[in-house]
Amino acid sequence: MFIEIFDWFPAFLLILVRVSSFMVTLPFFSYQNIPASIKIGIAVLLSWLMFFTGDWPIIAIDYSYYLLIIKEALVGLTVGLVAMILLYAIQVAGGFIDYKMGFMIANVIDPQTGTQTPLTGGYLYTFALLFLLATDGHHILLDGVFYSYQFIPIDQLFIPFGNDSVLQHVVTSFNTMFLIAFQMSMPIVGSLFLIDVALGMISRSVPQVNVFVVGLPLKIVAGFIMLFLVMAPFFVLVDYLIETMTLTMRTLMQLYGGV
Repeated sequence: MFIEIFDWFPAFLLILVRVSSFMVTLPFFSYQNIPASIKIGIAVLLSWLMFFTGDWPIIAIDYSYYLLIIKEALVGLTVGLVAMILLYAIQVAGGFIDYKMGFMIANVIDPQTGTQTPLTGGYLYTFALLFLLATDGHHILLDGVFYSYQFIPIDQLFIPFGNDSVLQHVVTSFNTMFLIAFQMSMPIVGSLFLIDVALGMISRSVPQVNVFVVGLPLKIVAGFIMLFLVMAPFFVLVDYLIETMTLTMRTLMQLYGGV
């Protein structure tokens, strides 16, 4: 019995490495306000469940086993990082909005990531995260971790980082992130731009009006009104962003596995 457990332990360890790597970069699961002990417990529990629900080969511990460990870590880190970068389109959109509203001078610390984020970006990102949980998006992410072995076998020794398709897919993902951020922020940024044009015309026609004193509170009030009006289209874009994120993860794993 002990010999059989020892034979299957290398496969379980590789599963644990991949799942733990996903927990480091995957949206929602990688946030700093979740204690590390809970993250480790979730990783061990998921690895244990995946180990008993799959058909795994017996892997010998030799020099190639260390290559497998590095490969499993890279799979979890890179795929989760691409998903996180796409979700950060909301933060980028918030940065565009804050730049026009005059809030860029008041960045705050995001407790989820421990970094400075725009005020509007953090506000919208919180709603997007709640929408992700309400639509069971976190379950979809866990399904992606489980079904990643269909695309990238556990005994695959390397990842084709030098493949042109992988590089092109990563660049396309970055472009998609900025396009979605532009679509999210365009209604508000465009409205504030029209206000800037109107203030410029007023300053030319009525020089006695101090547009610098009037413009800032006016753009803040108009920005809040536009935020209230565009919340419904914002959630439509968040839904599209989540679908794009899952599709990007699956496509990247297919390219890693050479499918």
